Amino acid sequence: MPAVVACGYCLMLLQDVNCPVVVKMHRHTNSIIAKGGRMNSKRKNIIIIGAAGRDFHNFNTCYRDNKNYNVVAFTAAQIPDIDGRRYPPELAGALYPDGIPIHNQSELPDLIRDLDVDICAFSYSDISYQQVMNVGSIVNAAGADFLLIGPRQSMLESSRPVIAVGAVRTGCGKSQTSRHIIESLMSQGYKVAAVRHPMPYGDLSKQKVQRFATLEDLEKHECTIEEMEEYEPHIMRGNVIYAGVDYEAILREAEKEADIIIWDGGNNDFPFYKPDLMVTVTDPHRAGHELSYYPGETTLRMADIVVINKIDTSAPEDIALLRKNILKVNPAARVVDAASPLTVDNPEHIRGKRVLVVEDGPTLTHGEMAIGAGTVAGQKFGASEFVDPRPYAVGKLTRTFENYPNIGPLLPAMGYGKQQISDLEATIRATDCDTVIIGTPIDLTRVVSIEQPVARVGYDLQEIGRPTLSELLEEFISKADKPVSVG
Repeated sequence: MPAVVACGYCLMLLQDVNCPVVVKMHRHTNSIIAKGGRMNSKRKNIIIIGAAGRDFHNFNTCYRDNKNYNVVAFTAAQIPDIDGRRYPPELAGALYPDGIPIHNQSELPDLIRDLDVDICAFSYSDISYQQVMNVGSIVNAAGADFLLIGPRQSMLESSRPVIAVGAVRTGCGKSQTSRHIIESLMSQGYKVAAVRHPMPYGDLSKQKVQRFATLEDLEKHECTIEEMEEYEPHIMRGNVIYAGVDYEAILREAEKEADIIIWDGGNNDFPFYKPDLMVTVTDPHRAGHELSYYPGETTLRMADIVVINKIDTSAPEDIALLRKNILKVNPAARVVDAASPLTVDNPEHIRGKRVLVVEDGPTLTHGEMAIGAGTVAGQKFGASEFVDPRPYAVGKLTRTFENYPNIGPLLPAMGYGKQQISDLEATIRATDCDTVIIGTPIDLTRVVSIEQPVARVGYDLQEIGRPTLSELLEEFISKADKPVSVG
């Protein structure tokens, strides 16, 4: 009977290495596979370079139970205050009884040398190609290999049809696209469960599987502002959304109550679940970025449907460039033109007023957007001045502006912890303005006390022309390989 050996580098199974007299050299490891199929090699030491999301998933799917690897550390970037923790033993599995430490990414060269690291697996998203290879160069210079883990190794398969929504950059409009798809399916009688890309910034042990169906669930799970921005709009529309840390366990729970699973992606990452239909949202405000940010180009090349959002507020030449790039890398994709028209609950608070604009945090920070929904609303409804919050910033918000100097005269709704939420509230209170325009997807007044008059901005996806998403969804369901039952 042939022996089967797992390669400690590529995760592939080597078959027929077998025979008691044959000795082979495996090309990836340079390790001798001797008679009986035994690989004479130590476990490879791994660092997973991440940002409290994709990194944990890559560990769970590729490394947790793999005896050929020893994950010695995670590193953290992008999100404040997520280093200094441990990936807990109850999530890390039997091979890691003490859990795994999480260090700041700035420590990477020293960690590689001190921990005798063989491979660093890059595992976060919305990073320019220049930045990715800068990290790769740091890793190689310290002596380790630099690895990008792909969909085949990291995606989980569902027994239900999976419709995945991704994007080429943060802030393209994934959330309203996901909501539009869910509403279309629910109107046809389907039970839909959304699963959101992870944002586990609290107690990881308590966040293994999270289910959100009511606003009380947001308090129960001690959600940050960033989490609320993603979950609350789903809850207010009457659909259930899951998130957490262990996406195998999350998927199995969602399958119990859903006819169709919607993957609601984060940043510009590709899905954790193998999609039966892949929808990728693009943004002509940042035309060209779809081919220069990792892994956004991957999501574009994977797409069955590409949504060109914000057409109503974009320059014709930017839309033309985006269409050209879509055609270049994915000519088979179906393209849906769309806009995200705004609604404002109190437009009279904007006209002729000096306004402070509070926008979605990640869209302004690593999404690098110069404007958001609140800014567009201020322009549309005639604000007399956009007040710069930077002179009034306090606490950790001052560090945010230092780290992202291109944010400009906008206030990111940073709220990854209680201190940041307190600093956000104090900054708003101190800012000399007539009105606060809230451009985030949640009712921010539920979370922070705002003394100034408030104008809240909303936005939903609106298709322009044909084909529409609804038409393409009907076509997909009629041809789906997996049975799709109603109810």
